[in-house]
Amino acid sequence: MHYDLTQLDNGLRIITETMPSLRSVALGCWVDTGTRDENGNEAGVSHFLEHLLFKGSEELSARVVNETLDGIGAESNAFTSKEMTCYWTRLLDQELPTGLDVLAEIIQRPAFRINEIDSERQVVVEEINMNEDDPTDVVFENFSRAVFSGHALERPVLGTRESIRGMSRDDIHGYWKRRYGAGSVVVAAAGSVDHEALVEMVEERFGDWAGDRVDHEMVANSVSPRVNVTPRETEQAHLVLGGPGLNRTDERRWAFEVLNHVMGSGMSSRLFREVREERGLAYAVYGFKLAYSDNGAWGVHVGTTPNQTDTALNVIRDELATVVEFGITQDELDRAKGSMRGGLALSLEDSNSRMVRLGRDELYGMPHLSMDERLDKLEAVTLDEIKQVAGEIYGAPNRVIGAVGPFSEDELDQYLAV
Repeated sequence: MHYDLTQLDNGLRIITETMPSLRSVALGCWVDTGTRDENGNEAGVSHFLEHLLFKGSEELSARVVNETLDGIGAESNAFTSKEMTCYWTRLLDQELPTGLDVLAEIIQRPAFRINEIDSERQVVVEEINMNEDDPTDVVFENFSRAVFSGHALERPVLGTRESIRGMSRDDIHGYWKRRYGAGSVVVAAAGSVDHEALVEMVEERFGDWAGDRVDHEMVANSVSPRVNVTPRETEQAHLVLGGPGLNRTDERRWAFEVLNHVMGSGMSSRLFREVREERGLAYAVYGFKLAYSDNGAWGVHVGTTPNQTDTALNVIRDELATVVEFGITQDELDRAKGSMRGGLALSLEDSNSRMVRLGRDELYGMPHLSMDERLDKLEAVTLDEIKQVAGEIYGAPNRVIGAVGPFSEDELDQYLAV
């Protein structure tokens, strides 16, 4: 992996990777702010703001923004997380100046027209309604609230109906003014792009923008065993069993990635085999991890018929206990490494995934590892390291459960025990 990185005098960073065989460019403007940075009157404003910037500036209306991007065949969108916001487009290389014109204008000079705020307010409320109708979204929100209870990471990205309806133009503008600025932005591009030419274009469009790099409140999270349930009469119960995990920079993350793969990633994983293949308890079961700047989490998601909940959760707990006591086998380690090597190669085959990796890692201050360097990290993981991290993560007593189904909260308390 070869990348070029330049920082402008105002603190904005530009990072690129050239992919000579392409004619397209993936371009992203990454802003170092997210849900965890919101104040009490701003719940959901990071995501709301993401919507509103595409309404344009005083110079560009929403219609002009959309027609301009459609007219050059560009794909464009944005997404918000608990720690960052990204505005991106993928387009023909010769149209890069036009795409950058649009992103630069809407990010630096949003109009915040009252009528558009009010109309988009209802759009976000409808998005909240849609998510609340999806039990998978609800169960992950319940898990997040349980594992990050009392911490800024607990806050839902979308906010609530009440917070969105009660948010004023001054609230939104105040958040944008406080959190958006040159020092908090990374412009990342991958594909048919010349670094020096892009730096010149960004300097022309963003060079006069002010704003220091923003700070975040970093606090270690203290997790207590708890269950968060949304009682609902459903054909299938959704459950997430998990607990606190590793933050983004913890070097044990390489061992835990391999462990998570063995336990819950793919059709040869232990959980898939035991829960689905051997017992037919679920269509889908998998393990996952969440990694943030100061905290992390791990979990296992399963969807099963409500009357099979006891059996499914007991099987999952037994598999976790087994790997804590005995670790994994050499065959499982070799198979996981082989699968992860292939997955890593496939994930880097398109310009958008490479742009995302560049922008995200630069924004988070993570090292820009080449594929070979990442493979070396994986290859260095040993059976002893995996057994150790299994004990430290899966063996910890502070488990939590998020659930959606015909349950009361005390009904699932027994499954918090290790």
